[in-house]
Amino acid sequence: MGDGPDAVDVYVGSRIRIRRTLIGMNQTALGQRVGLTFQQIQKYERGVNRVSASKLWQFSQALDVPISFFFEEMPNDLRERGGLSPELMDIATKENSEPDLLRKRETLELVKAYTRISNPRDRQRMYEIFKTVGDLEGPGRTDTAEQE
Repeated sequence: MGDGPDAVDVYVGSRIRIRRTLIGMNQTALGQRVGLTFQQIQKYERGVNRVSASKLWQFSQALDVPISFFFEEMPNDLRERGGLSPELMDIATKENSEPDLLRKRETLELVKAYTRISNPRDRQRMYEIFKTVGDLEGPGRTDTAEQE
């Protein structure tokens, strides 16, 4: 392995960031809840700092999730190998862009806004709109405004 962070640490850090963003908490507020500075939270979220068992427990309490949340939907290659070198993680990420999409702030904000829609019928309508537009765009298309 190289000198970079372990892929499992990067994955757990990304799950911390996803949950924090989904509940609308900033890094400073999370840091205050777990006794860290926002700079330390940044390092955990990037996987630069490894999360100890006791800190993982504190994160689960502060973010109101079970510890298992931080390992849910972990890619099979990470589960099977117990981690990847950063080089292999870069290759896996390039081959599958979905994890990157799930880490984008825009995606997280969209999910957060969607979950705030209290009327189930309205929520279903929004789902159908996005699904329809996504189907029209197709997987290989980029910004249609540039093409029109």
